[in-house]
Amino acid sequence: MNHVPTIDYIMEDPREAARLEAKVDPHSWVQKYLASRVRQGAEVLSVGCGPGVILHEVSELYPSIRATGIDISSDRVQEAVQRNRRNPRLKFVRGDAQAIQFPSNSFDLVYSRMLLQYLREKEKAVAEMARVCKPGGIVLLQDLDGQLLWHYPEDPVVQHAVQRVVTALAPTGFDPFVGRKLFWLAQQAGLQKLEVQIESYHLIAGAIEPHTLKQWELKLDIAKSQMAKALGSEAAAEEEIHRFLEYLSRPDTLTYSVQFTVTGEKVP
Repeated sequence: MNHVPTIDYIMEDPREAARLEAKVDPHSWVQKYLASRVRQGAEVLSVGCGPGVILHEVSELYPSIRATGIDISSDRVQEAVQRNRRNPRLKFVRGDAQAIQFPSNSFDLVYSRMLLQYLREKEKAVAEMARVCKPGGIVLLQDLDGQLLWHYPEDPVVQHAVQRVVTALAPTGFDPFVGRKLFWLAQQAGLQKLEVQIESYHLIAGAIEPHTLKQWELKLDIAKSQMAKALGSEAAAEEEIHRFLEYLSRPDTLTYSVQFTVTGEKVP
């Protein structure tokens, strides 16, 4: 399996799964993006399933759904197994999105959420998702565009530090602009009848709210060691984290990114 340093370090932090889980309402997410696309008796695959909270909600749509989750992290897979051990219709296994271990034409719905931004071989991963999807089935891709990068009024020092970190992470595969590429990636994988949905994400207009600030503090603390490598020292990373959080706390600033959701059908 291909291991990406950004994923291995940040995503293996035991705090990261809890942070990501706290940011999403699994029931609402499934109702908004998947419920209309899942039929009774469907076989569903979640690529980059994490602790399995969203996949559990998918399985609740119909008692006949069978769902499988794969994740590169053995710890997250084990957590998903423990959480869902009483549901025999859910299965979780360790797997690489860039080389999915299942036979072609196995699933009615294949989806990934906030995964492609971390992968080196994004085109290969989407092609793999299309391969394991059944003819007539649906592939759903969701990811961000411009995360951490779009702010106004711009603080040149903050922008420079963010750009240095993003540039340093580029060799790992991290791509803050992957959202806009999902449509092209789906086309390259041969998916048809493509639908694109765009929504704001990470929208902070004015002073950041306390509960959101805590999420950002945790996010940046988890990423601090990677930032230190990019900026030269832990002290430099701590200084930039402080500066960035101060920026988010200002009443005159706006920070945002964009969420892209692309769905496509594997036409027989």
